[in-house]
Amino acid sequence: FQMTAQQHEGAAAVAVWPLVIGGAEVSEGVAGVDTVVDPATGDPCARVCRAGPEQVDAAVCAASVAFPAWAALSYAERSTALLRLADALSADSQRLARLEQMCTGKPTKLVTNGDIPLALDNLRYFAGIVRRQEGVANGEYMRGYTSFVRREPVGVVAVVCPWNYPLVITIWKLAPALAAGCTTVIKPAPNTPLTTIEVARAALRCGIPPGVLNVVCGGAETGEALCRHRDVALVAFTGSTKTGRRIAELASPMMKRITLELGGKAPFVVFRDANIDAAVQGAVVGATQNTGQDCTAATRLIIHESLYDEFVTKFVAACKQVVVGDPTDPVTDLGPLISAEHRSRVHEFVTEARNSGAKVLLGGVVPQTKGFFYPITIIAGADPSSRCVQEEIFGPVVVLLTFCNEDEGIALANDTNYGLGASVWTKDVHLAMKAAAAIRAGTVWINDHLPISMYCTLHE
Repeated sequence: FQMTAQQHEGAAAVAVWPLVIGGAEVSEGVAGVDTVVDPATGDPCARVCRAGPEQVDAAVCAASVAFPAWAALSYAERSTALLRLADALSADSQRLARLEQMCTGKPTKLVTNGDIPLALDNLRYFAGIVRRQEGVANGEYMRGYTSFVRREPVGVVAVVCPWNYPLVITIWKLAPALAAGCTTVIKPAPNTPLTTIEVARAALRCGIPPGVLNVVCGGAETGEALCRHRDVALVAFTGSTKTGRRIAELASPMMKRITLELGGKAPFVVFRDANIDAAVQGAVVGATQNTGQDCTAATRLIIHESLYDEFVTKFVAACKQVVVGDPTDPVTDLGPLISAEHRSRVHEFVTEARNSGAKVLLGGVVPQTKGFFYPITIIAGADPSSRCVQEEIFGPVVVLLTFCNEDEGIALANDTNYGLGASVWTKDVHLAMKAAAAIRAGTVWINDHLPISMYCTLHE
């Protein structure tokens, strides 16, 4: 993010956040200091040390040294340690929520009723489930021999996290790794690192041994140094498809294990017998959750032609009721996008769609206000092959498509290179099962979209 001279002056007055390596907070000898900007104001809110190759190597070495002792602990001992960490984070949840909000611009209702409790719930889940190990034993493949599966931690796990759900996704990756007996080096996104640093600090206060959880901050260079490090056994990444490809390139020569959760362009298919009011409400939440910065957001609304006009009228009216504004206001539903650069990218999709003949039914104009806000935008009449239909926009922008029969609706849902999430809306259980099986997506919700957002609701 390119800052003005005034913003640089503001950043200079903000305390510098350290790296966390081997139990120590490191701010000396680092590669540089990066500035974190509050998306709601555009003003600097923190300065964070940037890890160079030396710090990345030190963090991986610390994790490697800590691994044997951590892996040797019993399931009960690691479970107890994670539960202590969850309790410590819970006690500090209000401050964590404010830090998360400051970096991401998330509305209060989302971060306090969604992200924080969801992260803590996941941490406690993995702390509990690790104690319930099931042994897999088979009889004798050869006479006199019994085969069974022994689960062992792989070693040092590199955790590379995105900026849209910093704390939640950090915990999603960190908790199972630590529960299994692995040690970790986490690289948060450069614009949202603060809660990750706080998790590492809390872990040390709770008695989790130094080196088990390390944090190195920075951009692509830091991430690449981490992914190619010889002592990293597994890379766990959530983020863009482009970055995921790069991680695969870096990891594959050394045969590292990788887990990738990448982009999405989720279809939201409304069949002719659907409860239209429920579908409208589901579309509003599914499309605008986290300002549309969600890889499973409802971005392609595929509506049966018999319902299309009524659905569009109700959907536009419902979107107009969404409260956009100051994230710290308890009534705000929709906060800003993460950066000025990202807002320009989102708006470029809308401009291109409009210039190609599509109609913008709502929004589509960059507000002349402080911060990186962008309105809910609804596009109709776009060609199914156009970029706004095919590519991930990652903002509060949806495209409307119509179909005349079940097979066409399913075909439109599958007409994309993505396959992360989808939803179908119908009262017919047989049609629901048929569509769920036919749509090529890892998760297909029925009469719901993004139920992970159950902790938060839009303002009424």
